[in-house]
Amino acid sequence: MNMDQLKRQAAARALDEVRDGMQLGLGTGSTAKHFVELLGERVAAGLKVIGVPTSEATRADAERCGVPLTTLDDIDRLDITVDGADEIDPELNLIKGGGGALLREKIVAAASDRMIVIADDTKWVPTLGRFPLPVEVIPFGLGATRRAIEKAFAQCGVSGQMAVRKAGDGHVFVTDGGHWIVDAQLGRIADPASLAKALSAIPGVVEHGLFIGLASSAVLAGGEGIRVIERR
Repeated sequence: MNMDQLKRQAAARALDEVRDGMQLGLGTGSTAKHFVELLGERVAAGLKVIGVPTSEATRADAERCGVPLTTLDDIDRLDITVDGADEIDPELNLIKGGGGALLREKIVAAASDRMIVIADDTKWVPTLGRFPLPVEVIPFGLGATRRAIEKAFAQCGVSGQMAVRKAGDGHVFVTDGGHWIVDAQLGRIADPASLAKALSAIPGVVEHGLFIGLASSAVLAGGEGIRVIERR
């Protein structure tokens, strides 16, 4: 079974949690795209749900698949958000943002009663940090912001190279919110909660890819089948 098939298996398992009348957060990325496609099939068969997309790419996918959409301005709360992750640790802390949608993903996850993370089992790690940590920043004053980020890293016992993310055309990658992303190669984050707090306190940082205490369960697909991990 290839990686794409594993991702679709995880998405299908998460779909089992969806009930008629639910309000759903729709994640961004290759695994979440499978969920949106499978959800569209259920909607076509009569399932009544409404979704809030976490990116313009997901909005386009949902519209193509016939999933009704709304916004967090029009509804108060979401029942479930289903989204992928770049890394998942045993405490169900995550690194997200490889696709550049971390800000909207975190807003939607925080507005949800439950967040189900779907992934292939290569995303399961003993400690976060192997995947570069995305930090979404305001372009203005970037030098000062980077120095503040480096100071936060030092205070939390991590260090590594930082680089402004580039798009495929070589220009600076710009998020849906009009911001830039700095990716930090940290290797190992011993205390992700402390680092998350330190980064959030920096004025030039809009958001970061550490999702602490948001995921309620993870659905991991591997060669031996599906594994579901619940938050302890």
